[in-house]
Amino acid sequence: MAIEINARKREAQGTGASRRLRRMGKVPGIVYGGSKDAENIELDHKDLLQNLRNEKFHASILTLKLAEANQQVLLRAVNMHPFKMQVQHVDFQRISKDKKIHMKVPLHFVNAENSPGVKEQGGVANHVLNELDIVCLPDDLPEFIQVDLSGLTVGHSIHVRDLSLPKGVEPALHKNENPVVATIVIPKLVTEDEEVAPAVSAADVPTTEQAAPAKEGEAAAGAAAKGGAGAEKGAEKAGDKAAEKPGDKGGEKKEKK
Repeated sequence: MAIEINARKREAQGTGASRRLRRMGKVPGIVYGGSKDAENIELDHKDLLQNLRNEKFHASILTLKLAEANQQVLLRAVNMHPFKMQVQHVDFQRISKDKKIHMKVPLHFVNAENSPGVKEQGGVANHVLNELDIVCLPDDLPEFIQVDLSGLTVGHSIHVRDLSLPKGVEPALHKNENPVVATIVIPKLVTEDEEVAPAVSAADVPTTEQAAPAKEGEAAAGAAAKGGAGAEKGAEKAGDKAAEKPGDKGGEKKEKK
């Protein structure tokens, strides 16, 4: 089903006129190409923003209703406000059924969870490309291109020329160009953890001797023993101090005289 969008011819031009349109909830735009001259148009901002959230809107033939006449167009450019969710300007290109078009089509990845690299080897799918440049006639334009990852193993990749493209669709590539679309890789965090914390055998782990907790009776005896030893050390210190009294030193001096 074709997506339809409503537009009106825009008479006023310039920065000031475009600013006034945006304040009124409109979006200035232009439609060009084909056998007709370029036309300045305006669209409803709310409807346009809702369509832009739809993936099909970006890679489908659109029906532009302008002055009660329908035109087949492609979305070519969208300018957004730097920090607001506001469309500043939009460009559409008319198409001819007998002329090939150059488009970017989204890629849909399937069966990654069933691939040997994910299911058996613990890898994850890494999507290198999310859209593909193609060339085809308007009637052959696909909404998306499916990428089957069921046969991938870790370290292997699928390239653009490996894809099964619909009839009449060709990739926009140079002669020897064949970029990677997706691959299966081992998560980096798992690799780092294995390198930082290598496996260690139980025999290599050093042991420390720890005293077993003493029973109630043994604890009391131990405390008494510590007290007796402390008392003996105190008595020895007291005896040493008594032996060093000044009186004794004076008596020794008298005997020398």
